Amino acid sequence: MSQAEDHAGTRRDFLYYATAGAGAVATGAAVWPLINQMNPSEDVKALSSIQVDISGVETGTQITVKWLGKPVFIRHRDQKDIDLARSVKLDELVDTKAENDNLPADALATDENRALDKDGNWLVMMGVCTHLGCVPLGNAGDFGGWFCPCHGSHYDSAGRIRKGPAPRNLQVPVAAFTDEKTIKLG
Repeated sequence: MSQAEDHAGTRRDFLYYATAGAGAVATGAAVWPLINQMNPSEDVKALSSIQVDISGVETGTQITVKWLGKPVFIRHRDQKDIDLARSVKLDELVDTKAENDNLPADALATDENRALDKDGNWLVMMGVCTHLGCVPLGNAGDFGGWFCPCHGSHYDSAGRIRKGPAPRNLQVPVAAFTDEKTIKLG
């Protein structure tokens, strides 16, 4: 066997590897735009979290903000609302899960597990009835919380379903204080 025949095999192998490598790069370059188009656009990413200024929310009132296309209730509860919510026993509730995205899925629906702060002054919830997606009215209903006018669901002052067709408590989204005047949703 001559030295030229040894190099021919090596040269042929190199050409195979070079062609395969160029093909892989070309395939990746062609497929990447198809995969990348499935990523959310910059405007969607910007809406995935918002900062809400709560400095003007008086005790005993609530504001509604729009986040991810849905209403979010932010209520600054007074002591009467807090005491009323904390006096409810879990066996009186339709849904005993906290439905709080900030806690484990098996957390119980105590008022402490639904409020944003340990004192219970702030309550943040998705403003969408868990029955068919209507928007409940605040400071209404039989339990001092919200009333859904579409089908008659009543929520208490902690946003827990107490009466009506709704199967679950109002959802508590991922939320946290960034400072004492601002809540970040998402």
